[in-house]
Order: sequence, then C-alpha cells, then structure tokens
Amino acid sequence: MANISAAQVKELREKTGAPMMDCKQALTEAKGNLEDAVVLLRKKGVSVAAKKATRVTSEGSVASYIHAGGKIGVLVEVNCESDFVARTDDFKELVHDIAMHIAASDPKYVRKEDVTAADFAREKDIFVDQAIKSGKPQHIAEKMVAGKMEKFYEEVCLLEQPFIKDQTINIRQLIATKIGKLGENIAVRRFARFKVGDVTATVASTTIKPEDGGGGDAAAPAK
Repeated sequence: MANISAAQVKELREKTGAPMMDCKQALTEAKGNLEDAVVLLRKKGVSVAAKKATRVTSEGSVASYIHAGGKIGVLVEVNCESDFVARTDDFKELVHDIAMHIAASDPKYVRKEDVTAADFAREKDIFVDQAIKSGKPQHIAEKMVAGKMEKFYEEVCLLEQPFIKDQTINIRQLIATKIGKLGENIAVRRFARFKVGDVTATVASTTIKPEDGGGGDAAAPAK
C-alpha cells in the first residue's frame, strides 16, 4: 500500500477542491499517483451527480461577469437545492467560473437538447454534403456525421465545452465535481451574453426536467 503524505493530500485537495478524506482515499487507490487520483475523484463526482440528478433545483443565484474592459458582459443563473449551498464559497466560485467561461467561449445553448431542430438539421446537412463531396458513400458519410455533430455540440453547447481554466474537463464535468463536493444537484438554468457593437446578443435557457438534472447525458435534438 502506498504511503500517502499530508503534502500529497493537500496538493490533490488544492487541485480538485474535494474533501480531505476523499483525496486521501483516491490517492491510496491510485497508489500515490496524483493524476490518477484526479481522474478517480472526477469519476466519483460524475457518479454522485447521476444519483442526485432527480432532485429539484429551486434555489441558486444569478451572477454577472464583465470582461475586456467592459466590452463583454454575461448574466447567468445557476440553480441548486438549498439557499445554504447557494451561499457557500464553492457554489459562488462555480457560478463565477461559468459566467467567465461564457464570456470567453460564447456558447449558443445550455445543453444538447436545447439545440433547435432547424439548427441540428442544417449542421447535419452541411456535414453530410461535405462527406459525400469528398467521395465517401452515403452510409459512410452518415457515420462520419455522428462524430462531426459531437464536435458541433462541443463548440456551441455550454455543458459540452472544455472549461477555459482546465481544458481536460468540460463544464458538465466541472459541475459534477461540485455536486460531488457539495452534495446537492446543480444545474445551469439560463444565460445571456452581450458584446459591445454586436446587435445580436446570445440568450439561452433550458427547461430542465427533474430526471435530467444539471449533468445528465443528453440525446440529440428531435428532428
């Protein structure tokens, strides 16, 4: 069994924000390997998030973020289960990070399910046409499109985008980590992003069913 030092536990806690005992357990299971322990904690967070996804999120907070000398502004609403959690530093940090991420990455939707049928069909048709023009038969083109659509979701859906402060995780996984730490379901409800000189502001919202929660897997939009 690996001899886990207090310094290792402290380093993992600072990196992930997970409770001390969870950090020690993950390091023990990972035989002292920090990166493996990080992966274990993330998996645990996703697992906890899945178990809590049916719980109603009726509390939370609205946060703002102003970027680039006042040229870009974001408002975001993130929900949790209790006012107690909404007032914690961990939750406030999450909401701030999400608002900052939206300012930098300009997502168009919250989740995959929020992509409109028209936008889904348009992107799919473009990808199929590109594949066929490159000489691929129809059935191969259709398979290629599935991967292209995942890339599309990663570009335009907030929960699928790589987190700007840690590209190894996406926003869905960031939220799952906080769910694991705070013990409550958390979900992004809506956001708005404004940029000086851009007359079309990005405004996105989602109707989150209780069983979907904040980090559940999403299916493709209805066609």
